[in-house]
Parts: sequence; C-alpha cells; structure tokens
Amino acid sequence: MTTSSTHDVTGLLLAWRGGDEEALGKLTPLVYRELRQAARRYLAGERPGHMLQTTALINETYLRLIGARKVSWQNRTHFLAICAQLMRRILTDFARSRGRHKRSGKLTRVTFERALSVSRQMDTDLSALDEAMNKLAAMDERKSRVVEMRFFGGMDVKETADVLKVSPDTVMRDWKMAKVWLLRELSGDGNRGS
Repeated sequence: MTTSSTHDVTGLLLAWRGGDEEALGKLTPLVYRELRQAARRYLAGERPGHMLQTTALINETYLRLIGARKVSWQNRTHFLAICAQLMRRILTDFARSRGRHKRSGKLTRVTFERALSVSRQMDTDLSALDEAMNKLAAMDERKSRVVEMRFFGGMDVKETADVLKVSPDTVMRDWKMAKVWLLRELSGDGNRGS
C-alpha cells in the first residue's frame, strides 16, 4: 500500500471515529485487498467446501466493524489488527456452532505447527486454537496479540511492533515464546505441568 493510501486510511479511520457515516464506505475499498488476503489465510486451514467463503467472511467482518466506531483507531495497521481479531472470532463462533450441530460439541485438537502449515487439506479446529489463544491471553495479553497479528493478520514484525508500541526484538521474543507455549498447549503437554 502506498504512503498516500496509508494516510488516506488513517484519515478515514479518524473521520469514521468522529462520526462521518460515509468514511467506512470509503475506507473499505482501500483495505479490501488486505482484508481478502487475511480472510484467505484464515479459510485456507478449513476443510474443502467450508460453508463460509472469503467474501462472506469479509462481509461479516464489515458488519461487525459498523458497530465498532468508538474504537480509538491509530492507523491502517491497527485497523487490520482489529479486522484479524474479528475474523478469528467469526470463524471460531462458526466452528463452535458447527461442532454443536454436527458433532454434539465434540472438539478435535490440532497442533499449532499443523495450523501454521496452512493447507486446504486440513480440517483445523479453530475452537481448540481459540481456547489456547484465550489461555495465552489470560497469562500474557501481548504475546497473544503478537500471535494474532502475525499468524492471523499476516502482519510483519515491524507492523506488529508499531501497533503494540514495542521494539521488533520484543515482538520476535514474544512470537517465539508464544509459539512454543501454544505448541505445548495444543499437544496436550500444557496440562501435565498443572
């Protein structure tokens, strides 16, 4: 995205927060490509023929954003981080709903490494990953946000550092530690030490 587009996005976010009802409509085309890429990353881990398609995930995110006007938007990167968080919640809610209806709520655990190797062949259980992410957030909110932005949002280290207002080195340390913790948690080893 060009610098002028980045400034346009930031200006529109501020206008939207200030009550300009048309700002979100103007904002969406500027960030649509990035939202589409994020939605594809999320859906790539789902089983083939998943009922929720890329466009539907973006539309659902858009609908939830409409009510989020009171967020203190910082910039484009912050906006995309919030969108990534919303997409994760939407897919987790969808997976939980599907699990209740199809499997009587029975969950299948997957490893974080398996989830990281985004593949159409996988039937990733986002509920298990979401549960682990919530546990991580309860222990260390920043590490959880780093995973959310890097893995789910597709942000690089610098973008993540900018949103969290920490150094890139801190992001890398958090990223490494969070991956190890999540791998242990999702493999079931996290419960042995408790």
